[in-house]
Amino acid sequence: MSTFDDRENAFENKYAHDAEMQFKVEARRNKLVGLWAAELMGKSGDEAEAYAKEVVLADFEEAGYEDVVRKVAGDLGDLADADTVRAKIEEMIPVAQDQIMSEI
Repeated sequence: MSTFDDRENAFENKYAHDAEMQFKVEARRNKLVGLWAAELMGKSGDEAEAYAKEVVLADFEEAGYEDVVRKVAGDLGDLADADTVRAKIEEMIPVAQDQIMSEI
């Protein structure tokens, strides 16, 4: 019976690890998108970091990343539309994955 218990624990641990990694990648992706948007708005340094943090927090409003798209596109106004923001989000996924994996 302990073999099955060990296997169950291993699967639970892997699931928890994968969920944590996914969360970190999404948060990093959102930060990168926030920094990109901040640069477009002419923000830099602490102001850009603060804006990126706002973008990360915006992702907690609903499932998926449409809440991030609405925030960033709304803040950017004429500088970028929602489709441009979505494209940037997709572009930042592998970058965020690479950054998170390099930290491990």
